[in-house]
Amino acid sequence: MANNNRNDKMSREEAGRMGGEATSKNHDKEFYQEIGEKGGEARNNSNNDGKMSREEAGRKGGQASSRS
Repeated sequence: MANNNRNDKMSREEAGRMGGEATSKNHDKEFYQEIGEKGGEARNNSNNDGKMSREEAGRKGGQASSRS
């Protein structure tokens, strides 16, 4: 990929892509399962500022909200 930035610096997009590729080479499926589980637990335990949880949204099944 051509790099058009000053001083041939890597773009954020390119750096992120390369970092993700390196991580995927160094870790297996269990690693991603573990960090996904930790993220889910953290999200579940956090204050969601009045937003509907994904679980609740699934139960509602796309029904219109009662808010005006």
